[in-house]
Amino acid sequence: MDSKESTMNLPARRQKEVLARRVAQDIPDGSYVNLGIGMPTLVANQLPPGREIILHSENGILGMGPAAAEGQEDFDLINAGKQAVTLLPGGAFFHHADSFAMMRGGHIDICVLGAFQVSATGDLANWSTGEADAIPAVGGAMDLAVGARQTWVMMDLLTKSGVSKIVERCSYPLTGLGCVKRIYTDLATFDCSTEGLRVVDRVEGLSHAELERLVGLPLRA
Repeated sequence: MDSKESTMNLPARRQKEVLARRVAQDIPDGSYVNLGIGMPTLVANQLPPGREIILHSENGILGMGPAAAEGQEDFDLINAGKQAVTLLPGGAFFHHADSFAMMRGGHIDICVLGAFQVSATGDLANWSTGEADAIPAVGGAMDLAVGARQTWVMMDLLTKSGVSKIVERCSYPLTGLGCVKRIYTDLATFDCSTEGLRVVDRVEGLSHAELERLVGLPLRA
């Protein structure tokens, strides 16, 4: 039985919007947050009502709002992933260099990034698979990974072939060393530390033993 076959009977995974809501609920009031390209952008639409969370986009926006509604897009107002977004009252635009100064200067409380791999101790690989035909996409990930006060990863736990993206040691080119504090996946949430992985929560119907088998690493409860 290959890896893909061994995951066919897993309990229901968190849908992307549900996973985005799970990430959003952990963001404290008053935080300055950067949402990476791809899945993390969904978090903007799931922020808890009544909680002030200031979204930053590396192309030069502070006070970014949710994605623009269909038919109301203004493609002069986009995030770093070129998606049409909105601007909240008090929002601001500024030069790309100033945006990176915010990222590098420790002014972002949390960044939420996608990943190809994350190690148990928080090493991050998210800009290239290292394959000969891969298109590298560094962007601002390296600046965010080391500049933000906390780096969180949002991703599927398994690849399409059923292999864990959480590994003992990353085999892909690294973005940052020991920078990831928490990993949010469609099957479970993990904390990373020098002592390894701790399970924060997991989907209903998934046992600790089965999760440990999927990841292939020891997991602390």
